[in-house]
Amino acid sequence: MPKELGVAVVGSGRIGSLRARLAARHPAVSFLAVSDRDAGRARALAERTGANAHSSNNLEMISRPQVNAVIVSTSEHEHVEPVCQALELGKPVLMEKPLGLTLQDADEILAAVQRTGGDLRVGYIRRFKRCFARAKQQVLDGHLGRISGGMARVYNTRAQAFEILKRNPHATPVIDVLTYFVDLMLWYNEGNPPVEVVARGQMGIFKEAGYDIHDVTWGIVTLADGAVINLGISYALPARYPILGQSARVELLGSEGTMIIDDDHRDHLLYSEKGIAHAYVPEHKLNMAFSGSNPSGDWALGDYWGPLGNETRSWLDHLVTGNPIPHATPAEARMVLETTIAMERAVATGERIRLPLES
Repeated sequence: MPKELGVAVVGSGRIGSLRARLAARHPAVSFLAVSDRDAGRARALAERTGANAHSSNNLEMISRPQVNAVIVSTSEHEHVEPVCQALELGKPVLMEKPLGLTLQDADEILAAVQRTGGDLRVGYIRRFKRCFARAKQQVLDGHLGRISGGMARVYNTRAQAFEILKRNPHATPVIDVLTYFVDLMLWYNEGNPPVEVVARGQMGIFKEAGYDIHDVTWGIVTLADGAVINLGISYALPARYPILGQSARVELLGSEGTMIIDDDHRDHLLYSEKGIAHAYVPEHKLNMAFSGSNPSGDWALGDYWGPLGNETRSWLDHLVTGNPIPHATPAEARMVLETTIAMERAVATGERIRLPLES
């Protein structure tokens, strides 16, 4: 394993900027390159992080001889090209979820992994939040026994939903956000794949705004051994609802125990007459907010604390030490994508959708 890292961060938006700033602070990173199709954005990030190189040409940065690791933080529909380019050059990759917006995209990436023998991990940051990581260990320790069912739901406001849709109108709440919780529930039920999906949705707010997506989606996923998982999402809460990111709840029911994780963030309430900036929608300020509800984490005391920081540092540490990591594998990420696509098909058709999906 390399003891010194040269990292290229592809995509200089909000998450790419966080990843680059974290990489710049890592003691093993001696070279940092950043890129973005917007040359000005790449230049600004390079100046902020002290990067050694920047460009509007992603491949130029990926192929730099000093670079031996690549982070792909582009928009969802732009993942395939830079991921495959890095894999073809033999460089390990950490990419943002999802693996793609279509199974065709996902399979193109998986084919590149198989062809090159490459090292690819997919960023599902919920695995790196303390409560959810602790839950995985408790499942592994056998505290729940055989899992027979569970529930995961996540809420957010339309303010953030519209920001996501402006970036990519095809990044629906199910594929772009519920995917985190599908990943969690399949991770907790590792080795027990989904076989059937039933789902329903309701349109209104977003359709009136010109987007063909649902305000609310609920689904039931049946696993191979008969376990039943209930999954739900709404990104249509009123814009002034006091969350800065996500309000979630996860439950697992087992033969030997039960686990309930309340992640609604009502434990830390902040009120300010000056207004509290939203990390994802900076111009959207709240007077009252559930502090800590930004799912990626928060800057505090000069460092970034939370799941995205944990995930990035863990991956960089792994490249230096070779120690195992819990990041999602390409096969796991494909299963998650297939399940979210099946949920959307079930909503659209009103039918039960069997898994695996036909091509």
